[in-house]
Amino acid sequence: MKRALYQELVAWKDRPDHKPLLIRGARQIGKTYLIEVFGENHFEDVVTVNFEEMKDVKKTFDGDLSAALIVRDLSARLNRPIIPGKTLLFFDEIQACPNALLSLRFFKEQMPDLHIIGAGSLLEFILGNERFSFPVGRIEYLYMRPLSFIEYLEAKEEKEALAWIKEAHVQNPVGAATHAKLLQIVREYFIVGGMPEAISTFIKTQQFLGLEALHQHLLNTYESDLGKYPRTSQQKFMRLLFEAAPRLVGEHFKYAKIHPHAQSRDYMESLEVLTRTGILHQVFANSALGIPLAVQKNEKKFKLLFLDIGLLPQASATALIDSDDLILYNRGILAEQFVGQELVAYSKPYTPSQLYYWEREKQGTQAEIDYIIEVGSQIVPIEVKAGAQGRLRSLKYFMTEQKCPLGLRISEAPLSLEDHILSVPFYMIQEIPRLISNLYPL
Repeated sequence: MKRALYQELVAWKDRPDHKPLLIRGARQIGKTYLIEVFGENHFEDVVTVNFEEMKDVKKTFDGDLSAALIVRDLSARLNRPIIPGKTLLFFDEIQACPNALLSLRFFKEQMPDLHIIGAGSLLEFILGNERFSFPVGRIEYLYMRPLSFIEYLEAKEEKEALAWIKEAHVQNPVGAATHAKLLQIVREYFIVGGMPEAISTFIKTQQFLGLEALHQHLLNTYESDLGKYPRTSQQKFMRLLFEAAPRLVGEHFKYAKIHPHAQSRDYMESLEVLTRTGILHQVFANSALGIPLAVQKNEKKFKLLFLDIGLLPQASATALIDSDDLILYNRGILAEQFVGQELVAYSKPYTPSQLYYWEREKQGTQAEIDYIIEVGSQIVPIEVKAGAQGRLRSLKYFMTEQKCPLGLRISEAPLSLEDHILSVPFYMIQEIPRLISNLYPL
């Protein structure tokens, strides 16, 4: 499957000042596959070291060795030449060998021409360990997520629809027939989700039957991983949070919703771990008084999103069937999850994504905006509507109070502009920066 992150890997390869690279993201989102395909296409050879399968190789990293000695020993053990500029050295499941992770600091200084990529399903367990001295500043990161809706369309080879999306603007929106078709594919994506195995299965079979079991298998894998967290005292709280989080998506998070007697001190570390691994995503309250939005966030008030919309119904034990009303399911929770997941998918891949919402709690003027984003020098409010219609009271209130020149409604409605509110259909979230820049030069 074509992934947007592929081009970032190409750019990394071509930079003369590249550093060893770590690909971060949840299990089963296609990290290993992407790296191997990239390596096959852009290097003469790919040497993969899987530290879970090749346990003896860990001995190479014992002691304080130079980069040249590590490469020489690996080459001898694997009987494979490792040549800077020609070989991609891939450390898979790198968390199983912490010394290999630490050794990356040598390569930037001692063998800058060698291209090294590391990845691992439990990598975040190591990176978050306070006792782990990591080579800060000597490596690069790229963050990988489930397939976005645009990547899903590419996997389905919907070339005409993709062309419409990339070229449409307010004066020339997507044609009515294509609009209806794309909304139907959005509903399809709500069921299939963005996990590569689920997408591959659906494309091959064109059947939703079997996806439920596949999604449950993925959820079981994530839950099993929690038992590998090094702090046994946190495993219980992590499991409880993992089980509760899917039914809390879109709600103002309170620890008491996990368990009536839950205490924040018990769950804070678990929340941080599940967020860092990409299983959960926090959407923080934000005053939206200026940019950058990051300095305005309230870390004590947040909502949650789950890793993937396809997993959400199964994880929350809610039956979901193929229906024209999927987007209206559960008061629009799926719509809010979808928009948040899309915003994360299209965020800059070299930094952790941040999402924010805005609310006013003053009696008589309560208002809430689902998401607020930065586009250029502008703060742009986004209200998500499950159907094609819906009141926009909070959006209009925000625009008046914050003197905001443009607001966004994301819904089933076609692309249009009325009273400084841009209606963006669900399938055009990737195009938001382009659409706004066309209307308001930033």
